[in-house]
Amino acid sequence: MNDALATEIANATARIVVEEGLEWGAAKRRAVKQLGLPVRTALPDNDLVEDAVREYIGLFCADTQPAELRALRQLALVWMERMEQFRPYLAGAVWHGTATRLSDIYVQMFCDDSKSAEICLIDHHVDYEPRSVTGFRGELVDALSVSSLSPELGEHIGVHLLVYDLDDLRGALKPDSRGRLPRGDIAAVRALLEQPDEVF
Repeated sequence: MNDALATEIANATARIVVEEGLEWGAAKRRAVKQLGLPVRTALPDNDLVEDAVREYIGLFCADTQPAELRALRQLALVWMERMEQFRPYLAGAVWHGTATRLSDIYVQMFCDDSKSAEICLIDHHVDYEPRSVTGFRGELVDALSVSSLSPELGEHIGVHLLVYDLDDLRGALKPDSRGRLPRGDIAAVRALLEQPDEVF
């Protein structure tokens, strides 16, 4: 794939991600379609898309995105504390700092018993929708999706509690291609919230 085409697709993807809140995979495929490219066109890697997303936010959302990101992280922390017994880790755009108010929150939980998290929600009378989503190794994992009000944003945000086996935690903390942790626990999210807002 040539660099110019990869960059063009990444930039179109970034606009869709930021303006519509789509996940990166779906946004890449829509970008290819919008650009009139063949369906089988090679897609840019996530590092290139992340750079494009950060650049787009810096150009068009720098005045609003830091506060929105903080609100999402605060809401994520609420859910992580509620589900603390299931070893929750924040992942995705809210963890990496590229989220806006349109982004959903993804909390990955590592459980001894996959049904125990679901039973916990039932016991606390939480309305949730069970579904299957693609996990971080490309496999299908159970997700418990809730709609939760963010007081700061004044709107409901999708919170997806992904249920992994406890054994999956071993490989989950390997640094990504840029040497960063791909997810963070409660202490790491609290530490992020103690820092000044990120500026793009």
